[in-house]
Amino acid sequence: MSNFWTSLRGKHAADRERGSEGMENPGYCSGSFDGLHHPSDDDDDEMVDIAGATLDFSSTDDVPPLSSGVYEEHNGTSRTAGMNGSGPSRLVDPLEDPLPGVGTYEDFNTIDWVREKSKDRDRHREITNKSRQSTVALLHSISDAFSGWLLMLLVGLMSGALAGGIDISAHWMTDVKGGLCLRGFWFNHEHCCWLSNETTFQERDRCPQWQSWAELITGKSEGPFAYIVNYLMYIFWALMFSFLAVILVRAFAPYACGSGIPEIKTILSGFIIRGYLGKWTLIIKTITLVLAVSSGLSLGKEGPLVHVACCCANILCHLFTKYRKNEAKRREVLSAAAAVGVSVAFGAPIGGVLFSLEEVSYYFPLKTLWRSFFAALVAAFTLRSINPFGNSRLVLFYVEFHTPWHLVELAPFILLGIFGGLWGALFIKANIAWCRLRKTTCLGHYPVIEVLVVAALTALLSYPNSYTRMSGSELISELFNDCSLLDSSQLCGYKQPANTSDTGVDNSLADRPAGPGLYTALWQLALALVFKMMITVITFGMKVPSGLFIPSMAVGAIAGRLLGVGMEQLAYYNHDAVIFKGWCSQGADCITPGLYAMVGAAACLGGVTRMTVSLVVIMFELTGGLEYIVPLMAATMTSKWVADAFGREGIYEAHIRLNGYPFLEPKEEFEHSSLAVDVMRPRRMDPTLAVLTQEGMTVGEVESLVESTHFSGFPVVVSSESQRLVGFVLRRDLLISIDNARKRQDGIVSASQVVFTEHTPPLPPDAPPPLRLRCIMDLSPFTVTDHTPMDITVDIFRKLGLRQCLVTHNGRLLGIITKKDILKHMAQMANRDPDSILFN
Repeated sequence: MSNFWTSLRGKHAADRERGSEGMENPGYCSGSFDGLHHPSDDDDDEMVDIAGATLDFSSTDDVPPLSSGVYEEHNGTSRTAGMNGSGPSRLVDPLEDPLPGVGTYEDFNTIDWVREKSKDRDRHREITNKSRQSTVALLHSISDAFSGWLLMLLVGLMSGALAGGIDISAHWMTDVKGGLCLRGFWFNHEHCCWLSNETTFQERDRCPQWQSWAELITGKSEGPFAYIVNYLMYIFWALMFSFLAVILVRAFAPYACGSGIPEIKTILSGFIIRGYLGKWTLIIKTITLVLAVSSGLSLGKEGPLVHVACCCANILCHLFTKYRKNEAKRREVLSAAAAVGVSVAFGAPIGGVLFSLEEVSYYFPLKTLWRSFFAALVAAFTLRSINPFGNSRLVLFYVEFHTPWHLVELAPFILLGIFGGLWGALFIKANIAWCRLRKTTCLGHYPVIEVLVVAALTALLSYPNSYTRMSGSELISELFNDCSLLDSSQLCGYKQPANTSDTGVDNSLADRPAGPGLYTALWQLALALVFKMMITVITFGMKVPSGLFIPSMAVGAIAGRLLGVGMEQLAYYNHDAVIFKGWCSQGADCITPGLYAMVGAAACLGGVTRMTVSLVVIMFELTGGLEYIVPLMAATMTSKWVADAFGREGIYEAHIRLNGYPFLEPKEEFEHSSLAVDVMRPRRMDPTLAVLTQEGMTVGEVESLVESTHFSGFPVVVSSESQRLVGFVLRRDLLISIDNARKRQDGIVSASQVVFTEHTPPLPPDAPPPLRLRCIMDLSPFTVTDHTPMDITVDIFRKLGLRQCLVTHNGRLLGIITKKDILKHMAQMANRDPDSILFN
């Protein structure tokens, strides 16, 4: 993409402040200039329909309203400093003396990547030139160069601290559902029993200082009545936590619901959703994420942590001018923040950087790669310093395996990949169908009731099974665990060896026959697998913070552990068979069921998200072993191939399409033979394209044209007869300039001519002064001919991040193509509803 910027540098240096969008914008109100809403920093009242629910949000951009007095006060000039270029009046050039609001973007619009990059180049060039003139300017240049690294440091520190607080709080609140610590209610179960002298090795999770709710209420810890009391208290706390989560989201920050990754991807592609990364969203998402995870719902915190990190980055960007005023630069920071989110979620800094590059980022220059790595490193170091799990690890399910894998095991690893691909494809189709049902029926109008019903159902069914009762992270940790002599888990319920010579090295045990405890655990795991697969489908997408990484990994880990135990028993009873002979002798530790659980977790997560490289690196960083990369790669690629056979969209791309976000997927190829003339507007039988002429139109005529249309921009032509293209002007810039001229310039009335030419044409002596607006016009808008193939046009839109492109024939304007037009056309070609593209 950098080659495009380089080739266009000279072309757009002179037009760096001019806009270029011609899409329909519902944000503009027909018939009134007041319909153009400019939210302020504290505006939380703008409404929009996202994912089937009406949401409000706060703005994070400094955009003064049209009626603000800032225009009168701008640079201390009076209204006599006009815009007609004659007498004492002068035209205010946005490049030298920018008007407030000119060059900014309305909500639910796409940024102009070319203009933003050009603005930043000119800013940097100006700072460099001034740095040679004085010491103060040189210091300013140095501070500007290091501001990006300082911002990355702050993002890493803030995100790591929040992630540590979320981990500690969620761990404590999850344990509260089972009881309280008498030494102090703020201790979780593990910390409460650490200092106890009455804890036995066989029952190290039980100590007198920790009492269940049955003991606190009835004084009994055993028996049917105590079980029922604990059961009811578990359901009560689950309902309480989920109710608080959905109420807080609904009342204060509706954007805090869901995973956040589909919206982050859309924002990084250049789309503006004001308030989605605001301060209220950060506060409420942090609080409700703890509540949602603690409630026992089948969701995780890893996806929402990416959203939390991006909120931190967006808020901190306002401390630095070059990131606050440049949308493209801000998106570079958000790309790095996405890496930070995964870094603190999995304790995988390198995997986080690759996740941002592979999965969410739209534009990822080399310097963003370095800064992403630095920010992810700082965040991981911060989280490690907090040590939320008390084990010197960044995640609860960190494991280390010591037994090497054998080539024969590649077959079951690939089988797990097939299962992961099938599960991923099935989950995406089922979840999208359920979410579409939620959007199109009355179910979507009662999000609180939906959350409470799902939470009650989850708690009711999960409590009897110890593997569904525990949190997702604890379940994965249990399944990844490699049995040793010190383990008392049911998954390690093998028949004990007759003598110590049957034990392997590193405190691990040789393959042994399964005992009654293991058979019980396998039945419970089989039931847990079915339960997790079904409940996750209806949980993901509810109006609470909900991540998908942990539930998907849990499904794969259960399947992998079941297969691993089966392989282990097969090897034990058939160690003389051909496939085991030579590498798995009797009494040897041949098969590691925990490794199968890890491979299965990677396969299922890959099938759902279609991640490949970043997923393998994340799982490698979780285990700390290089020798398991090949099994992970085999399972992940198999999972992706199988899932792609049923549909190429991952879960995040599917939710982007479901919500109608204007996102051009870089991985999706345009395979149709249509031309630009087939997609452009106006089409046959449509009204002619609304245009402005470079001279001859009055202010009143321009205002009437703007009032009668909803377009976000207008092409400028030589005349209505010739239709020769001159440039393009943004509706927002046009409104602001006219409003500013009426307030600051004497003589501007409805009869004043609007001039887009370089020199003012001769006017009658009694004519009012003209309004010169050449400075806000893009003199070099992107154009294609009517016979340009659409696959090339789509590629241009993707690589340059265009918002719209004008269609010409021999220099004459024919029409316009917007990103929304392309998305509608692609939906139509795929036999989907073109009106599903909600935003422009």
